[in-house]
Amino acid sequence: MTAPFGRRRCPVIEREELGAYVVLAVADEAVPARPGQFYMLAAVAGWGGGEAERPFLARAISALAAHGDGRVAFLLEDVGPGTHRLCELEADDELWLVGPLGRGFEPPELEPLLVGGGVGIPPLAMFQQAWGGRALGGFRDGAHALGARLLHDPQVATDDGSVGYHGYVTDLLERELDSATGRICVYACGPPAMLDAVRSLTAAHGVPAWIALEAPMACGFGACFGCVVATLDGYKRVCVDGPVFEAAMLA
Repeated sequence: MTAPFGRRRCPVIEREELGAYVVLAVADEAVPARPGQFYMLAAVAGWGGGEAERPFLARAISALAAHGDGRVAFLLEDVGPGTHRLCELEADDELWLVGPLGRGFEPPELEPLLVGGGVGIPPLAMFQQAWGGRALGGFRDGAHALGARLLHDPQVATDDGSVGYHGYVTDLLERELDSATGRICVYACGPPAMLDAVRSLTAAHGVPAWIALEAPMACGFGACFGCVVATLDGYKRVCVDGPVFEAAMLA
């Protein structure tokens, strides 16, 4: 799906705290996103000023839900000046919004197994809502594990063991791959170390995988070449050639 040209000024219509995260619902009449696509977000007020004059650039945030009824939602975590400002927003505040951008997931041809970590959960929540699939979610601790509520009946792992399995979500993935009896395909989004482990495990088991990469972006539409990733077919831009890539094609 193609984003309309230019940025749009959109109001926040709902804000919810979900453990360590904030979920913002935004009124937007543009074409809805597909699972794996993202938007560039910036607050209308309090952006590009303040201490050290940050933040400057919009932030690339995966769509959590695109309802087709004039709303789009995002899962945010306060990890820097940009996300801090976005997490401060309340209902009736406004965002500059560009999107949906990038290439999302395609409908599955095999049984989908979804693997998400932290703020990598939103594309998989959208995927599951659209096309189903079993879900594995990995989180730092109990406060972050509340993000698992966005998934249907997930298996959960936490680094500190406070919720679910004590360890990494890729440990759960390895168990699933070892015991798989049918033809499955893995779909994943999360931090780089997790995605590297997903690539290694699926390659070792001969299981296809598609992964949504996370990368810092300055523009979101391919102009700055600031988000390139090495593939077997040369360097690709995460924002326009991805963010979803076949795992076997990444170098």
